[in-house]
Amino acid sequence: MGGGKMMKESWLALVGSVLPSLVMAQSAQSTQTGPAPTPVEKGPYARIALLRPHEGKTVEFEAGYIRHLDWHRQAKDPFTWYGWSVWASERQRWFVYATFGHAASDFDHAVAPAEDERDNVMNVVPHAEFAGNTFYEFLPALSRGTAEPQPTPRVEMTTVDLLPGKSKEFEAALNAEKSKLQGETLWYRMLAGGALPRYLRLRPMGNVASILEGRAEDPLFAIVTPLVAKTSVEILSLRPTMSYNLPAAK
Repeated sequence: MGGGKMMKESWLALVGSVLPSLVMAQSAQSTQTGPAPTPVEKGPYARIALLRPHEGKTVEFEAGYIRHLDWHRQAKDPFTWYGWSVWASERQRWFVYATFGHAASDFDHAVAPAEDERDNVMNVVPHAEFAGNTFYEFLPALSRGTAEPQPTPRVEMTTVDLLPGKSKEFEAALNAEKSKLQGETLWYRMLAGGALPRYLRLRPMGNVASILEGRAEDPLFAIVTPLVAKTSVEILSLRPTMSYNLPAAK
């Protein structure tokens, strides 16, 4: 009886000394993350589209669009959708929605397209007209930044329509000036949805002052004027409540 008691106490002492070490080892093992995963390279393709709210229906349109985004959440749409209101432009109060960083095949595998369209018809179509739908390819050699813009409060959107046959010369001129870019500057070449050749530049900014004060340093117009048929510059305002799955700002 006494020997059994001593053996029991020795056993408990052994367990007491070993168990904390095992727990600590398991805890350390569980917190080890190993090498950081390789970032997934985003594709170069973007879809950019326009909606024009019906006269006097802006409030109804915005409410309907937000309801439509709820459908995307419930459907677990993997896309990111930016929503911008046009603030300075001949198209003031129009709405731009866009998704970036895709492989071409992504657009053939959008989440539940028939249901998406049904919900669009129910919530958006009664209050707005679809005014354009375009596909672009990101041009990293001409840009400073990635295929997907930062979700800043404002973005300057410049659309450039070239004279026929001037694409190579235009891109060469932009490439020569790339080292002078002072901030996030993203160039895209339009592939479908309008007259070609057309290019789009996005410059995300924190405020209007940054856009206006940066015009003096913009080399675009002096360089490419002989190549351009038409240029338009618009300022867009990000609408976080009318966006979906936005990335965190860096």
